Amino acid sequence: MRQESRIQRYVALGALATGVLTVFVSFVLTLATVVGLLAVSATAFVVAGYASLRAQPPLCHVPGARRSVWMAAHVAVDEAVLAGHSLIGSPPSGADLERIREEVDAARELFELRGWLAEPGLYHRTPPPLDTPRLQTRWLTRARGPIVYEALTFESGYQPDAAEPGRDRWMSYAANRTAHAVILRHASAPRPWLVCVHGYLMGHTGFSFWIFDAIRHHRELGLNLALPVLPFHGPRREGRFSGEGFLGHDVLDTIHAEAQTIWELRRLLGWIRAQGAPSVGLHGVSLGGYNAALLAGIDPDLSCVIAGIPPVDLARLAWHHAPPPTLRLIAGAGIVRDEVAQLFRVVSPLAFAPRIPVDGRAIYAGIGDCLIPADHPRDLWEHWERPRIAWTQSGHDPRTRAARRLVEETLRRTCSA
Repeated sequence: MRQESRIQRYVALGALATGVLTVFVSFVLTLATVVGLLAVSATAFVVAGYASLRAQPPLCHVPGARRSVWMAAHVAVDEAVLAGHSLIGSPPSGADLERIREEVDAARELFELRGWLAEPGLYHRTPPPLDTPRLQTRWLTRARGPIVYEALTFESGYQPDAAEPGRDRWMSYAANRTAHAVILRHASAPRPWLVCVHGYLMGHTGFSFWIFDAIRHHRELGLNLALPVLPFHGPRREGRFSGEGFLGHDVLDTIHAEAQTIWELRRLLGWIRAQGAPSVGLHGVSLGGYNAALLAGIDPDLSCVIAGIPPVDLARLAWHHAPPPTLRLIAGAGIVRDEVAQLFRVVSPLAFAPRIPVDGRAIYAGIGDCLIPADHPRDLWEHWERPRIAWTQSGHDPRTRAARRLVEETLRRTCSA
C-alpha cells in the first residue's frame, strides 16, 4: 500500500472524531459553529474516501468502483476503522520477534515432516461427538418484544499436537477452552439449520443477530439458527478487546485459533445433525467468511456455503495492513512472508477443494473494501470455480441490499423450510 493512502486513513479517522465531538459539545457552541464544523468534517471524510478509492488499483474480474459520495463514505469508514485499530496496537518487541521466527522455523520443519503441508487435511483431526452441551434459556429485550434464545456451551476439547510450537501457550488461555453458541430453533418438527459465523472483533449476541438477519431468517424462512462464538471473542476474550490475539503477531496462535474454530464447528454441526436437521447451511462474514470457506473444503454435507466479504490469504492480508516500520522490524528479524504463508496452508481455504456442489456456493464482496481488499474474494471465486458472486458498490459492509438479496435467494433455494 502506498504511504499516502495511510495518511488518508488518519484523515478519515480525524474527520469522523471531529464530527462526533462536535455533536457532543454542540450545546456550548453557536449553531453556525456547529454547522460549519460538521460541514468541514463531512467534507474531509468524503475526500479521504475519494482519495483512497483513487489509490486502489484495478483488478481483473472485479467491477470498477463508482465515484460517488456514498461509495467514498463507505471507503472512508473502512479507513477510519483501520486507523483506529492501528492506534490501539503495538509492534512486537525484539524478543517476541525472535521467538516468533523460531516458532515459524520449527513449525515448518514439523509440518513438512508430518505431511501437513502437502496434504493440509491431515492437520485437522476428527473431533469427538458433542453429546451433552449445556443449554440455558435467555432473552434479549427489543422494542418489538423480547427475543428468546438458548445459550449453548461445551468444553472445546481442542488441543494442538503435542509437538507443535506454541502449544503450551495456547493451552494457557483458560477462557478460550469453553465454546459458546447462540441457538434459535423452532419447537415444531425438524427444520433446516443455518450456522452463522461472525467476523473479527465481533461475537456479541445482539450484534450477531443484526449482522446475519437472524430473527428474520428464523421467522420468515422457518430456519433454526446457530451462531457460534469464535476463539478469543466475546465471553472467550483473553485480551483487551473481543478478538485480540486471533489475528495477532503470533503466527502459531492464529493457526491454532483457526484449527480450533474448525474443530468446534464440526462438533456443533454433528450436534445439529443429531437433532434431525434435514439440511445445514453455513454463512460467514469477514473472518467468519474465511472459516466458512475453509469448512467448505472439509465438510461434504453442507447444503450451501455463503462467504461474505472473506479474506483468503492471512499472510498476504497481514503484510498488506502492517505499517512500514513494523514490516522493517519483521524483515530484520528474518520472518519471511512466503514462509508464513506456507504454514498457513494447513488452515487456508485455497488449499482445500470445495466439497459441495458449485450451485451451493455463493460469495459477496465490496468493490471498495479496504479491510479485505477485493483480490481476496476474487481469488476465492476463482478457486470455487466461479460460483454466483455479488460485487457491491461498498466497503466492508455485509448488509448492503445486493448482499442481503444474494443470501436470501441462496437460502430459499438450498435450505429454507
